[in-house]
Amino acid sequence: MDKCSFCGREKSETNLLIAGISGHICDSCVEQAHDIILDELKKKSNFDLGSIKLLKPKEIKAFLDQYVIGQDEAKKFLSVAVYNHYKRLLSISKTDDVELEKSNIILVGETGTGKTLLARTIAKMLHVPFTIVDATILTEAGYVGEDIESILTRLLQNADYDIKAAEKGIVFIDEIDKIARKGDNPSITRDVSGEGVQQGLLKLLEGSIVNVPPQGGRKHPEQKLIPVDTKNILFICGGAFDGVEKKIGQRLNTKVVGYGAQQNMEKIDRENLLQYIAPQDLKSFGLIPEIIGRLPVLTYLNPLDRETLRNILTEPKNSIIKQYVKLFEIDDIKLSFSEETYEFIVDKAIEFKLGARGLRSICELIMIDAMYELPSKNEKEIHIDLEYAKHKLQHTDSKRLKVA
Repeated sequence: MDKCSFCGREKSETNLLIAGISGHICDSCVEQAHDIILDELKKKSNFDLGSIKLLKPKEIKAFLDQYVIGQDEAKKFLSVAVYNHYKRLLSISKTDDVELEKSNIILVGETGTGKTLLARTIAKMLHVPFTIVDATILTEAGYVGEDIESILTRLLQNADYDIKAAEKGIVFIDEIDKIARKGDNPSITRDVSGEGVQQGLLKLLEGSIVNVPPQGGRKHPEQKLIPVDTKNILFICGGAFDGVEKKIGQRLNTKVVGYGAQQNMEKIDRENLLQYIAPQDLKSFGLIPEIIGRLPVLTYLNPLDRETLRNILTEPKNSIIKQYVKLFEIDDIKLSFSEETYEFIVDKAIEFKLGARGLRSICELIMIDAMYELPSKNEKEIHIDLEYAKHKLQHTDSKRLKVA
């Protein structure tokens, strides 16, 4: 008589008895074994710092190079910050006279230059909890919107509520420029989505114990809160800071006085003023000095030139063109493009001034009919030439892509 090798129940006493090489297991034992495995996996954190292979800054940058074209300056700053963050975490247990402090980062760059992409790419290679949050949804406590603590709720969720792992994580706060205060002077009225949020972020950035609602949303008195220490959480902030170039230009012009004025002005690259950004420009834009002081590493992303846009189209591991080729390949359709089509797409992206995001929008307009028609046909090959691309773009309302 067949019976379970684990609990000893006979076949008639079980719903299902699975046969093995030299024994059997019943459905109840399978379920119990599954629960035991889940419990053991929870005990063993996925974020075991002891097993991390510490990547050097050059190795981190090499990984970023596979997905992000250009922006070497920003990649260098990010690579060093992440490397130093790991070093801090691995040396916390060691007793030493010198205490290593974290260096939070702020990335400044036009829309579509790759700030969020850099953050997402960093997340792919990390062994610590990582989350990306949008600053635009945050409001001062007590107002409609999300409390500042919801940032840490997302981090906790990504760490499977392993508090110790979350306390060594990395947070990317996107659209940080959207919480700039509305005027240069401190407001006498409530600025609940601007200066109010900045004041609330201070305690997170500098390192303190914050009570976090486990499910996010509003805090209320009866809710059980989770204390999280932010001392070892690295914060990376990104924002377009649209219009900050005027502040930079004003600052540079005021400096240029005397006999060498004209000569110094000629050295300034007026096409890319962001490379001269300084903390005082962020203050003029509307970030409070306390926030700027807690984001000591300031770097910028270059505007995308024609050559960079052309490379973005086809070179990265997950480039736009490779994604379309893969999509058609799933339907056993071979997709190819002419070189002239690539050049045309890049020209249009420059015309619409949408950065790398513009490339995707233009490709969608060109490819939408092919993606709609071909899966239902027997054709196994499609070639996108310049004439086809122009025809599709002319017959689409491409004006909707344009921005002021």
